[in-house]
Amino acid sequence: MEDINPIYHNPFGVAFQWKRNSTKDIRKIQIVFRDTGLLLSLNELEQFKKNIECTKNSNAMCSECGQHETCRSLLLDTPAPQITLAMNKKELDAVHDLVDGTLFQLNLNNYLDKMCGGQ
Repeated sequence: MEDINPIYHNPFGVAFQWKRNSTKDIRKIQIVFRDTGLLLSLNELEQFKKNIECTKNSNAMCSECGQHETCRSLLLDTPAPQITLAMNKKELDAVHDLVDGTLFQLNLNNYLDKMCGGQ
């Protein structure tokens, strides 16, 4: 934990920034959930939030299926166009909370830094 600055977490995953690392851009946000780690810029994180919202709004679950809550039938596009994640509704809701909470915390930190003169 001493190599990272935690931003937000929930039971599904965690978001943080690296304090220092020669191979990673320390301004990017690392989002880790399930078996996936995404290193995203702020713009990519905002795009990912839009992708999550589009997936939530455009995919109706199979009403006849008894496994509609656990079936990974939802395809979530990532900011990398060649990578799509298969998720179930519960996972999609959890990653939505993770991204929303991360963006909220980053915006709050930015606001407080401006109000306190960057100290």
